[in-house]
Amino acid sequence: METERKEILYGKNPGELAALCAEEGMPRFAAGQIARWLYKRHTEEPARMTDLAARHRERLAERFAPALTPPVRESVSADGTKKYLFRISGGEYIESAYIPDGDRATLCVSSQAGCRMGCRFCATGRQGLQRSLTADEILNQIVSLPERERLTNLVFMGMGEPLDNTDNVLRALEILTSEWGFGWSPTRITLSTAGVVPELRRFLDATKVHLAVSLHNPFSEERAAIMPVERAWPVAQVAAILREYDFTHQRRVSFEYIVLSGTNDTPRHVKELCRLLDGIKCRINLIRFHKIPGSPYFSPGDEQMIRFRDALTARGIQTTIRASRGEDIQAACGLLSTEEQLKVSPRGSHPADGMRAK
Repeated sequence: METERKEILYGKNPGELAALCAEEGMPRFAAGQIARWLYKRHTEEPARMTDLAARHRERLAERFAPALTPPVRESVSADGTKKYLFRISGGEYIESAYIPDGDRATLCVSSQAGCRMGCRFCATGRQGLQRSLTADEILNQIVSLPERERLTNLVFMGMGEPLDNTDNVLRALEILTSEWGFGWSPTRITLSTAGVVPELRRFLDATKVHLAVSLHNPFSEERAAIMPVERAWPVAQVAAILREYDFTHQRRVSFEYIVLSGTNDTPRHVKELCRLLDGIKCRINLIRFHKIPGSPYFSPGDEQMIRFRDALTARGIQTTIRASRGEDIQAACGLLSTEEQLKVSPRGSHPADGMRAK
């Protein structure tokens, strides 16, 4: 007879914890106690929740399984970047990248195993979408990080499309930014999206975290050739929604732009970017392309990157060139997990067939 699968306690919000306490005959204030253990002390083991009655700790231990697990592999770059590989239930692999930079330490987290967006310049999408991560699996990348206490910033720019997993991402963000949760300021967090229009407004209304839009080409047909999401939800629709929101105070919006030599870095692209983004208080982050196996694209040299940046800046768009980090440890999204999956795939097969990254 198959053993009944236990529930997960980590990831529950105060309302759910209150309902749990009512079910188990625990006092209502115990919900706050459990939340403090989970999200302030990062302890999910009921036996260690010493301000709960012993019988309640025993019942919680019987009912709930642990959710937090350490990474299974770590790669360290010469520049200090670290890539962590996590194995999740079902046998899939996801990645997180820890990026120290002076007083800042940023963690790039995944929201899905694989991705369905199909971007042509990315390794993650080659896996296809295996499944979306639960809130506890998203938070585990933070809580189980050896450098957890050093983190200053968090970016949802790892594997997957966050707004293709909105429910779980919003739950994770609620836990991260609520006083009863991690208590982080929303200004420490950025979410990157390829532009899932039906979910974008929901995200903007529900949170105050920063937004980064994966743009990569301002021309609709050219963008669609490298980002199939453009055919479903044109970036012009994304821009129209963003014009309705105020990005002049604490919340920021930026546009991520992987520069592909001779493909999206010409004067006509500069002109069209200015037209597309007119009326939006934003910045453009230019990103050098991290080469992936079998890709026809190349990153331009430093001189062309600077020319492209200066042309946009001269037209009034704040533009920066993001420093490349961790190329020697395959820090681009999806490379490490794809390599790990190839080890267990049948000879000659590949885990999937699309492309995706940010």
